[in-house]
Amino acid sequence: MVVEVLVELKVKRIDQTYSYLVPETLKEKVKVGIRVLVPFGRQQLEGFVLKITNNNSQEYELKEIINIIDEEPVINEEMLELGKYISKKTLSNLISAYQSMLPSALKAKKDFKVNKKYVSYIKKIDSEYIPKNDVQKELLDLIGNDEVLKNSIKSNSLKTLLDKKVLIEIKKEIYRLNDNYECEKCNITLNDEQQTVVDTVLGNINIFKPFLLYGVTGSGKTEVYMHIMEEVLQQNKEIIVLVPEISLTPQMVDIFRKRFGNLVAILHSRLNNGEKYDEWRKIEKKEVSIVIGARSAIFAPFTNLGLIVIDEEHTQSYKQENNPKYSAIDIALYRAKKYNCPVILGSATPSIESYTRAKTGIYELLTIKKRVNNNLPKVELIDMKDEIKKGNRVICGRLKDEINKCLTNNEQVIILLNRRGYSTVITCHACGHTDKCPNCDIPLTYHNKDNKMKCHYCNYERSKLLFCPECNSKDINQYGMGTEKLEQEINKIFPNAKTIRMDTDTTSTKGAHEKIINDFREEKYNILIGTQMVSKGLDFPNVTLVGVISGDSSLNIPDFRSAERTFQLLNQVAGRAGRASKKGLVIIQGFNIEHYSIVNAMNHDYLSFYDKEMNIRSLLKYPPFYNLTLIKIMSSSYENGMIESNKIANYLKSKLKEVIVLGPSMANISKINNIYQIQIFLKYKNSKELFTELININDKYCVNNKVNVDIDINPIKL
Repeated sequence: MVVEVLVELKVKRIDQTYSYLVPETLKEKVKVGIRVLVPFGRQQLEGFVLKITNNNSQEYELKEIINIIDEEPVINEEMLELGKYISKKTLSNLISAYQSMLPSALKAKKDFKVNKKYVSYIKKIDSEYIPKNDVQKELLDLIGNDEVLKNSIKSNSLKTLLDKKVLIEIKKEIYRLNDNYECEKCNITLNDEQQTVVDTVLGNINIFKPFLLYGVTGSGKTEVYMHIMEEVLQQNKEIIVLVPEISLTPQMVDIFRKRFGNLVAILHSRLNNGEKYDEWRKIEKKEVSIVIGARSAIFAPFTNLGLIVIDEEHTQSYKQENNPKYSAIDIALYRAKKYNCPVILGSATPSIESYTRAKTGIYELLTIKKRVNNNLPKVELIDMKDEIKKGNRVICGRLKDEINKCLTNNEQVIILLNRRGYSTVITCHACGHTDKCPNCDIPLTYHNKDNKMKCHYCNYERSKLLFCPECNSKDINQYGMGTEKLEQEINKIFPNAKTIRMDTDTTSTKGAHEKIINDFREEKYNILIGTQMVSKGLDFPNVTLVGVISGDSSLNIPDFRSAERTFQLLNQVAGRAGRASKKGLVIIQGFNIEHYSIVNAMNHDYLSFYDKEMNIRSLLKYPPFYNLTLIKIMSSSYENGMIESNKIANYLKSKLKEVIVLGPSMANISKINNIYQIQIFLKYKNSKELFTELININDKYCVNNKVNVDIDINPIKL
């Protein structure tokens, strides 16, 4: 018996299977989709069995597999095919595609193991035994005919009775996340718009059909999802709900668990390896019917899918930035097609591409135009050019007044500044020297709590400058502001306020995210300051005011989607105000408040924004009118990088007359971790010919040691 094994190495030039003989002792145990341990050169590696044959057609002597890792396949037939699809579509290694689907405990990775968790119980097996003393009698009376948790027994006689075989220790596996949730009966009556959406989807429940659900913030999209999910469960089918990592708050998870109890498994990055492994096995064992998770939850190994929901479908985190650069939305559509089930893509601010697909009939458009409380917040724009003249450099006078009102009325406030850290740039006032990362072409960010300068790209850090390394001047200035400094300023202005900050720095430890949200919900704090983390997935009834600091800052990012992302962020964070009976107010301050993305966000007018953005993209030949591919060339040598980049650009120009080739040019951040970043942009309508040439480039440069070439089809970040 011969098996074809895909080994764990991600090196491009060995993207193929290798043949191994199966020893007699393992022939009955080998299956397609399991992991095996194999010899590979001078080392031993793990790999996946992709094929089993009885013929050895190789002309050379084959080595034998050393051992099997799994009794049952970790990759089923559907996932084997899906991995090939991802590899082909993203021009990535097949092993990378398979590894990206699995939790760490099930990846092909030698010497990495996650153990199952067990709890020990004590049970009496010798009923004839006569206790020798009062301590033994007391212990045996405690146990009786039951199984008692070992940890609850404090008796000194336990070891003696175990040794005498009077008692036995029984180990039972338990899941690390083993919360028992009781289902709560739903007494919510949908409004007419919501019911229309539910009826439309349920009318197409057994066919493949993508729906775009465009509903304003607070319109009850989650309740719509859950009504549809209840009907799908009645058919004994399974459901995947994708939520952006940033929105996957404990608050949202609780909503689903209260409705569906223990039928729900959770998959997201804040779980440790053991917790992910347990949740995955719940799915495989059919102990759950619903998976709620971030991007990678789309690979949940269900075999009877009846619905896929993608909430906040516009979110860029649904596209993986590392290889394989797959889109979770693309994978959702692929799987839904296979299972003949609907996909619901929900958003208050749909991506331009998705709304265009809905307008052209690729998706079916469903709309909810009114909030459940029929009370959209009022939005005001404040021009900081005028405020600075009045001495209000951080917070405008109007926002100060409204915060004071909220504090007086015991109401809560959310303040957004989409930049973490204390100050953005530290510069010498005498000579203009800016403190930059030595490995990357960007300024270091000052973090006051640690008194450190940090690079947010390579994690380099050093102590804060006390004098200029160029001219020795001590006249060092801090420019810009992050959430850390904003919190300090707000505490100065409102000394009686109880503030809490939510950003990457304050939520890095396990449980921190949940604690901040729970504390704010329980009104232990009245001002929540944060980055875009505070813009999604949060529902606080007592929040009546949202303030946005530097609401126009994302417009300065050199990316054709910067206006779209600005509109989405402002619209989403505005949706946190006035979600219950109290009216909401949103104050957005900035220097470029006349921009159409900000004005349309103020008016909650997605359609006007869409029309304006489509006109601009049509003129500039951007998606959805053209497709994009980004080719990134990375090298430790600037000269080598530019030489190879020019070769690639010239090759594509000579081969593809219908493709617009832009570059090569340095990336926005030209150096990261001492590696130069050069890029070539391709704009095109038909991808067939281009794809062939991209494969050629990919194959050629997989053996080139001078540069690393990375191809991203339909990139989400430029």
